[in-house]
Amino acid sequence: MEASQLGAFARGSAWAYPAANLVHLLGLVLLLGGIGVVDLRIIGAFRALPIDAVMRAFTPLAICGLALLALSGPILFAADAIALSRSDVFARKLVLIVIALLNAFGFRWIRRGRSGEAGVFERVMALASILLWLTVAALGRLIAYN
Repeated sequence: MEASQLGAFARGSAWAYPAANLVHLLGLVLLLGGIGVVDLRIIGAFRALPIDAVMRAFTPLAICGLALLALSGPILFAADAIALSRSDVFARKLVLIVIALLNAFGFRWIRRGRSGEAGVFERVMALASILLWLTVAALGRLIAYN
């Protein structure tokens, strides 16, 4: 992938990699901000706000952030694909992304058709979501120091 046109574009353009990095950061902020507020509400914060209203308001932001991450990530990867493919930190990041997404889909499946306060299992999943996404973000930052 590093030798592909995308890799050459990411490395050869003065603005492609920095722009992709900024888009990736914006995606991370939207994802963590959106899902973080939802997860905190599910755990028990902001009790004056109905869970369903918070989910309707902030989930689209989180999805937009995830889309930006998914679009910018391959550009960042292509710029240094050989080193990243050998990185244990990057591999762990990818595994945790899959687990975090499965957790999110599982939560939606459990929550379907329900409204009101969350049960204990939903709260555990929300806490896991916060911890997983924060760990993914931390691993992403640690890649540069590896």
